[in-house]
Amino acid sequence: MSATAISVERILLRRVRIPMREPFRISNGTVSEKESIVIQVQAAGHSGYGEASPMPGSFYSKETPESTWDTLVNDLIPDIFSRTIANPVQYADSLNRFKYECFARAGIEGAVWDLFASLLGTTIRELLGIPHHNIPSGLAVGMFDTVDALLERIEHYLRDGYRRIKIKIAPGWDLEPLTAVRKRFGDIPLMVDANASYELAEHREILRALDRFNLVMIEQPLAADALEDSADLMRSIRTPICLDESADSMESLEEIIRLNAAGIINIKVQRVGGLWNAKLMEGRAREAGLSLWLGTMPELGIASAQALEIASLPGFVYPTDIEASTRWFHDDIVEPQISIGADGCIAIPPMGYRASEEKIERYTLSRKEFQR
Repeated sequence: MSATAISVERILLRRVRIPMREPFRISNGTVSEKESIVIQVQAAGHSGYGEASPMPGSFYSKETPESTWDTLVNDLIPDIFSRTIANPVQYADSLNRFKYECFARAGIEGAVWDLFASLLGTTIRELLGIPHHNIPSGLAVGMFDTVDALLERIEHYLRDGYRRIKIKIAPGWDLEPLTAVRKRFGDIPLMVDANASYELAEHREILRALDRFNLVMIEQPLAADALEDSADLMRSIRTPICLDESADSMESLEEIIRLNAAGIINIKVQRVGGLWNAKLMEGRAREAGLSLWLGTMPELGIASAQALEIASLPGFVYPTDIEASTRWFHDDIVEPQISIGADGCIAIPPMGYRASEEKIERYTLSRKEFQR
């Protein structure tokens, strides 16, 4: 990577909101609109775009759109204006001193990667040295009021060619929907995501009963910090355990490896604080013999497109949760929109996806501009 060191001259923050096609319901709550913060950084006549994409309230994490906005305004933007940036890796490493607000870090780091890609006339993927190939995509569905409604949504979206089904489960919504899904759709690759809603002492037998469904994996059955219990569960069931909320940093990954608490890791770029951290974690997990896949919150197109670049790394052997733009959203803020081919894969355009200024402006709720 060769480029003259840069100083960011201008930053524009915009808070955008796009309606979702259907409410997204998990054990922690329900959302019906997607809100993100778009970060545009400018230097030397070029722009780079990033997206910070926390869910509202405590849906997935303690970070919210409000707290992420405040971190950008009060901490990360003053910090970046104080710097001369030699390359995106140097900048990404510097961000790790901000141990909080991983979404804010992921958003502004993504904007810097995109800025350098623009300056050098290349893509983030090439800057990271990642090979190009199509990315298999899997269908993820939330919870519904009835099993019939769940089956209808799965049937509707499977026509688009997705490579596997993931359904959300929680105590009281597990064996019945799984039995129905297997009966309707046969031996299609199937996994479940519990979003940390079970406790081993109370639910061990239910979790053991999941073995009979021949699942690809059980994602985050227990609390994020219950790693010793996760290791215990690993020893008592056949189905592989995947950790997601638990795997939010290199430090947590090392503890997962030490305890043998999982066989599979779901890396979310937003959760781990950016593209570079995600790449480092992929390398360490693969070295330790863990398999990986790339998750989503879900994000809008800027963050999703950047995460897809990471999903080309060799450790990501399972289909990504990133789906077509039209799967979740009535519109998106990138061109072209992300789409799924008949083979169930996402074909990344040779020069990647472009942020659409017209779409960003259309869905902007508020903005704030900063000058060096």
